[in-house]
Amino acid sequence: METVTGDPGAGEDGWRVIPADLGENGATILSERQLQLWTLVLQARNVPYQSATCGTGWQLLVPLAAYQLALGELRRYEELNRNWPPPAPVTPVQDNNTLVTLSVLLLLATFHNITQLDAAQFGYRYIDWYAIGSADAARMLDGQWWRAVTALTLHANWLHLFSNLSIGGFFIVCLCRELGSGVAWCLLLVAGILGNATNALVQQPDHVSVGSSTAVFAAVGSLAAISVVRYRQFPSKRWTLPAAAALALLGLLGTEGPQTDLGAHFFGFLFGIGFGPGGGFLIGRYGRPGPLLNALLALAGAGVVVAAWWLAIASGG
Repeated sequence: METVTGDPGAGEDGWRVIPADLGENGATILSERQLQLWTLVLQARNVPYQSATCGTGWQLLVPLAAYQLALGELRRYEELNRNWPPPAPVTPVQDNNTLVTLSVLLLLATFHNITQLDAAQFGYRYIDWYAIGSADAARMLDGQWWRAVTALTLHANWLHLFSNLSIGGFFIVCLCRELGSGVAWCLLLVAGILGNATNALVQQPDHVSVGSSTAVFAAVGSLAAISVVRYRQFPSKRWTLPAAAALALLGLLGTEGPQTDLGAHFFGFLFGIGFGPGGGFLIGRYGRPGPLLNALLALAGAGVVVAAWWLAIASGG
């Protein structure tokens, strides 16, 4: 591109100024960004041009013989890109259900306390919660499917529980505010169950694990998928935050130890990615469920957990 100074007029030295509105007699002052875009168009079509500073702006000049060609190419470009980029989608108003979500997390912590008690001291039969409820791959494949559920409610120790509730709780709260607590918790429960079940299929028969981190990674995966769908035309907003969150969570939870199961993390994340867009689509089309449906979904999820533990206790491991 040849840049000249001064204020070349139309037709001076065989060159003609391109109007800013691409009309025949409009203003000729362009912004620097507009100049850059138009010169790229002319370069792509092999149209010679010059640019010239003019006060606080710029002018774009083409040879008289190429004036109509340049005008046509620029008009075509502007027509094709009239509404591009599209405006960012409006983020839906989030559901203010943080207290409800935190209450469920508190119940999980309370249950951990119960598993640490010796019921025999109170006159009840001793229950080894970890023996009958852990995600034991061999026993799950032998028909004890409820372990895929019960393992989500068990934690190796207080540090394991605190990591999942404090770090994972943030993502679960975000997902519940996005989809509504009933839909989100059911999604996490199903994704967590399928994550544990799939993990049992690929692990060695002696593999045993516990923890809600499968559901936590499902929450991260769901948020990532919802972000991809919502901002599909804005690549910078798609994966950056969710992917960073998953890596940070993995780093904080660790990659080895009795409370860590990378396979369960991966499959939870994978099923979360699969279910997230579906939940987002339903909420976008039908809106978040009302209080009654939310309560029914909550009861259904709680019923699955209670039924799983009833079967675990009845079987005795």
